[in-house]
Amino acid sequence: MRQIIIIGSGPAGFTAAIYAARANLAPLLIASSVEAGGELMNTTEVENYPGFPEGVQGPDLMQKMQEQAERFGTEVVYDDVTELDLTGSVKTVTLGSGETHEALTVIFATGSAYRKLGLEDEERLSGRGVSWCATCDGFFFKEKTIAVIGGGDSAMEEATFLTRFASKVYVVHRKDTLRASKIMQERAFANPKIEFIWNSTVTGITGTDAVDGLVLRDTVTGAENVLPVGGVFIAIGNDPRTHLVHQQLDLTTDGTIAVDGRSSRTSQAGVFAAGDVIDPHYRQAVTAAASGTVAALDAENFLAALATELLTGTDDAVFETATN
Repeated sequence: MRQIIIIGSGPAGFTAAIYAARANLAPLLIASSVEAGGELMNTTEVENYPGFPEGVQGPDLMQKMQEQAERFGTEVVYDDVTELDLTGSVKTVTLGSGETHEALTVIFATGSAYRKLGLEDEERLSGRGVSWCATCDGFFFKEKTIAVIGGGDSAMEEATFLTRFASKVYVVHRKDTLRASKIMQERAFANPKIEFIWNSTVTGITGTDAVDGLVLRDTVTGAENVLPVGGVFIAIGNDPRTHLVHQQLDLTTDGTIAVDGRSSRTSQAGVFAAGDVIDPHYRQAVTAAASGTVAALDAENFLAALATELLTGTDDAVFETATN
């Protein structure tokens, strides 16, 4: 039986693993079989992560995090978690291979997934002009004409932020009214760099090696035209990956895992959460890493409070005493 299992291999998961491993907890980290490394694996140049003044490629940053975690004793398994039992003093993690692992604590750091348009060109040009994060990539679009897809608060925030770099920002929305809050709408409408394209959906993204245009379809007339742009930011929302813990952990109204204040403690004793799965707002690599630190320290403190008997058995009475 493990002392700690970490589910997720993004900045939160690997940072938690580094701290847990340095505390001699010998963590087991479950990385996805197909999406190991999280969203940074789809990011080219990362220039806002501290310690890399010249920038770093997203996959390279995640590789360094993994190497650091493994250096201190983290075991990494490339498989997908298919089932969790987080109740009781011992947590059970079942993998796609059918293998099961048990632990006294679990850190859940599965992140979130950006909603996508579902276009083939969207994947092909990811990192080559297609982005889901203005804060991450806006700097690379200086003096370019770009487009933001969406009509909510996040789309207005992205568009407004991008005007710091781009010469012009089109906001493409499938309706003729926005669902964003009034104040966010007013800011966008007042910005001279932002122009709205109403009643339009994106049916294609053009460009060979980089984005050079969007194919737009008018939702009223059905007519199509190409809008020349040097980049596109898709801001139609994101979803925290919480499906594995539904009915086991309390969630917030945003769909993220609820934690106790600034801690990582969830509604289930011995279960901690970190990264985008608890953060509906910032979703940055550095904030996820910080959150992973908190989760590892919380888990370490939890384990330290358990009686010696629990470390060699599964006495629920001792467990209840140690967690109250």
